[in-house]
Amino acid sequence: MNRGPALAVAIVAGLHSDARREVVDRLLRTVPRSLALHHDLSGAPEGTVRRSLRDASGTLSRAEAPLVDDCACCALREDLVPELVRLAEDGTTALAVVELWDSVEPKAMAEVVAAHGAGRLEVTGVITAVDPALVLPYLGNGDDLAEVGLAAAPTDQRTVGDTWARQLEYAPVLAVVDSAEADEEDGALLAQLHPTARRVRADSVELARAAFAGFDVEAAAAAQHPACALLPQEADEAGVSTLVWRRRRPFHPERLHRALEDLCCAAARSRGRFWLAERPDTLLAWEAAGGALCVESAGPWLASLPDAAWELVPPVRRAAAALDWHPDHGDRCQHLVFTSPGLDRDGLERLLDSCLLTDTEYAAGPESWSRLPAAFGTLLDVA
Repeated sequence: MNRGPALAVAIVAGLHSDARREVVDRLLRTVPRSLALHHDLSGAPEGTVRRSLRDASGTLSRAEAPLVDDCACCALREDLVPELVRLAEDGTTALAVVELWDSVEPKAMAEVVAAHGAGRLEVTGVITAVDPALVLPYLGNGDDLAEVGLAAAPTDQRTVGDTWARQLEYAPVLAVVDSAEADEEDGALLAQLHPTARRVRADSVELARAAFAGFDVEAAAAAQHPACALLPQEADEAGVSTLVWRRRRPFHPERLHRALEDLCCAAARSRGRFWLAERPDTLLAWEAAGGALCVESAGPWLASLPDAAWELVPPVRRAAAALDWHPDHGDRCQHLVFTSPGLDRDGLERLLDSCLLTDTEYAAGPESWSRLPAAFGTLLDVA
């Protein structure tokens, strides 16, 4: 059976709900035969997920999707693809705009559509809607999503700040709405947080083109992986700075652990990868926003793997390691990036440097390092 060309799917995300709605409305008005599909998860605590379908003229249909394992996001995943496939098979829709609910992250939904809609659905754009005046307030918000009624599941432990950061950094396109409250600092912060993003005005013809620009799910995932993430570069503009801190020497686990509170509060956003002296084989990921820090294992450093295992590693990971290779430490490195208005670059650099092994500790060698206290054991859920 010839199903015809795949249905173009553009995903629009963002915690800035008014900006997101403005972007979706603009797409519906400018792209002929476009429809917007939205799952409202606000009723999940009462057991309902409300689905709506609309075009430029208004709502076409409403329905409810059943909860799956008491998880609103699971219900969204289970219901989204069948609805999109139904639109694809109908053959009258040129663009399906998936308007995600506030705290739903575009990465998960783009991967679901790509994995389960092969041949019938094609993700042609991922866009995060942005009100520039709200970038810093949302980034600095350390409230749990559950506290503000935005949790997608009972086990959802994300915060407003880290969720917003990931929504912002994953999308290759940022659709920026007009805001009378926004200033140069807001624009500089947005540019430094995601310098490779294509920024388009929400009311411009560029928005519709961005919805059809094409999207590579695998490349997007690689760009977010701590081992080869495309992190921001050094910058200083309109009172906003980005510090890129790179070192080869490992961290002393206890000194770094004692400095965590100061480090995670030093910038509106920080991220990157690092290694601890007593845990030399583990690549650790650093993510901080809103004063909340997440440190977790992101797998092994390539230098710790046998040569035969390298063939199992994605080429982009091998390329990133080769560019960063050190004769003693391989791809092990400290690469942390801090972005914020009013950043104390010198003080932050001194604090980070003070957490590294001293000359004497470093000279003692790996066998000595292995006996250092495992200060991160609890944080990493390691016994």
